[in-house]
Amino acid sequence: MKEQLIKSISKYIALSADEKSLVATFWDEKTLEKGDYLLRNGETCRTDNFIVNGAVKAFYINPETGREEILYLAIENWWATDIESFQKQQPSIYNIQAIENTVLLQIGYHSFQKMLGQIPKLERFFRIILENYLGSLQKRIILNKTLDAEQRYLDFLKTYPEISKKVPNYLIASYLGVSAEFLSRMRKKMNAS
Repeated sequence: MKEQLIKSISKYIALSADEKSLVATFWDEKTLEKGDYLLRNGETCRTDNFIVNGAVKAFYINPETGREEILYLAIENWWATDIESFQKQQPSIYNIQAIENTVLLQIGYHSFQKMLGQIPKLERFFRIILENYLGSLQKRIILNKTLDAEQRYLDFLKTYPEISKKVPNYLIASYLGVSAEFLSRMRKKMNAS
């Protein structure tokens, strides 16, 4: 399993055999059953989490409607962490929950800092990951302001084909800010054409 993480890192930076072995020593495996929480609102995010297999949703409960609103969905080879809570070691404002049985590799905050100190080039890897994440957040904000629901859904299918195959439609609908019924009508319309 740790090989999967090493392979992901190696797409962005070159690690020596010794560095690969050292990286592997910092990560622990965790299994979540469907429905288990990785993080709850109000808890401090103590680990950075790499998904080996499975899927999770990050969400908050809208105080006005009482409905769950999806912030992000994450599958194999993605990260599932409240970055601000982890970096500042302060309480999270959202939840992360397994939507199917999920296996993660985790690293604690102090171990993460120690790993970066021992392998400084990993700073570059995590900077790239954060830049990619920030870019996707910026794109999502712009698309939410400029595209209608159908266009946002088409962009979602194009950008995240693996997620659209794996994640239930009602969660995709929440992520897109539309009702599950609306998404169902869009899918039927697309399948009919």
